[in-house]
Amino acid sequence: MKIIVADKISERGIALLREAGWEVLTPAAAALPSELAQADALVVRSATKVTAGFLEKAAKLRVIGRAGVGVDNVDVEAATHRGILVMNTPGGNAVSVAEHTLALMLSLARAVPQANASTQAGRWEKSAFSGTELRGKTLGLVGLGRVGTEVARRARALEMKVLAYDPYVTAAAAHEVEVDLVPLEELLKRSDVLSLHTSLSAATEKMIDAAALGKMKKGAWLINCARGELIDEPALAESLRSGHLAGAGLDTFAQEPPRNSPLIGLPNVIATPHIAGSTAEAQEEVGTAIAQQVRDYLAEGIIRNAVNMPALSPDQYRRLRPYLELGERLGSFAAQAVPSRSFSRIRIRYAGEPAELGSHVIRSAVLAGALNSVLDEKVNLVNAAAEAAARGLLVEEAARRRGHGFANTVEVSIADGSREFALEGTLGLDGSPRIVSLDGMSLEAPLEGTLLLSRNIDVPGVIGRIGTALGNLGVNIATFALGRRSPVGGGEALALVGLDGDVSPLVVQEIRSLPSVTDARLVYLPAAAQASAPR
Repeated sequence: MKIIVADKISERGIALLREAGWEVLTPAAAALPSELAQADALVVRSATKVTAGFLEKAAKLRVIGRAGVGVDNVDVEAATHRGILVMNTPGGNAVSVAEHTLALMLSLARAVPQANASTQAGRWEKSAFSGTELRGKTLGLVGLGRVGTEVARRARALEMKVLAYDPYVTAAAAHEVEVDLVPLEELLKRSDVLSLHTSLSAATEKMIDAAALGKMKKGAWLINCARGELIDEPALAESLRSGHLAGAGLDTFAQEPPRNSPLIGLPNVIATPHIAGSTAEAQEEVGTAIAQQVRDYLAEGIIRNAVNMPALSPDQYRRLRPYLELGERLGSFAAQAVPSRSFSRIRIRYAGEPAELGSHVIRSAVLAGALNSVLDEKVNLVNAAAEAAARGLLVEEAARRRGHGFANTVEVSIADGSREFALEGTLGLDGSPRIVSLDGMSLEAPLEGTLLLSRNIDVPGVIGRIGTALGNLGVNIATFALGRRSPVGGGEALALVGLDGDVSPLVVQEIRSLPSVTDARLVYLPAAAQASAPR
């Protein structure tokens, strides 16, 4: 494995990656594109901009680790399209950001920067810097996630009343940290200090605009250690100049550095250069955390704090992994077996553990197996859903009752116009993927290696003729499974034959020419010793 650490992270984090026996490089910016060409993982902070063009140079890249919360510097959509997992480290710097938030609040309340500048200039202006206590004041938090919760705990220690607006947090969770949840409009009207701790999205961009500022108390303060784009900066500047707001403490800006911001230079603004999370402790924490996450993903497939696919705990992954392999092989088999190799719909049904553990991830495995059988592009768990949607593929999912005497099954049906091909699989006692049903006909066989799928009229002699034909072609039979539509002869039957070694596609022509055989095709799956791990 080759790991590129493009921005400075903790030495402990780098050591964790090297302990795995991998090559870890910290190239200069100029050398980054050439080194990236063979890299399996990329670790960045905020300095390196991971654009779509940047990713075109990274043909082997499997994961991008962002040591920090925001992923604004990573083109997540482009990464997802290329099947690259993007991880961040939410909460790693929560305490540092919370403490900086309190530092800005206290600085506004006691005019610390202004008093320092005055004293350093040789003046002694005691009467000019009469402050205000935070005790008894109402703090309003927009967002009660990790950082917001840490701010609330510290504000309560200062005997402040804490309110919060967060549509994704329950009243019970807020009550645990002694916070009252209120609607946004009420929060704006009641807060003496308004502090922003929400992520940037289409819904939150410029949420603190002229209308919102107008609803705030006269003389209130605004703190922003989240994202600069949450605020309409010209509107805030006007509110500060008019005296409606008494002051603002800002660590982030819409454009950084904020050379053209109307907020810079205002006497009632305390500004810091996006340093809320920049403490030695926080950088050590996020650097170590992202290294561990990248290591766990590359070594074991464990997904934590991913921003472009569902996360899996170690226990979830351990239990799901065999079903991910089963789903991928079923999808690949179905796509190869459908007559035209072109399909418009996939239906997936789960019974037992697959339905309980995480069908959304198994779905991605099925789609990856199916699409990789017909596309040249790399498809994996990360980009399977997006690739299916881009091609207009209809995906249907449902849980079903257990059947065929097997407790835990995944069924995949692929529609080719008006025709449909279906198969069902489960895990063997050794955890290996096995097929248990093909097009409604029961049979049991390993889902591995080169498989000959033939259909025939259920009459005597067909099995012998297939065996003889393969023998004449020098092809050895590893396994032979049979299924038929009816318990009596004369109907449709099929055979699934496992073949050893390299098998020429010409075998299909020979089998199709046999009497009573109606169709034959080869299906290629990974051999048992090369079973594909979840990607």
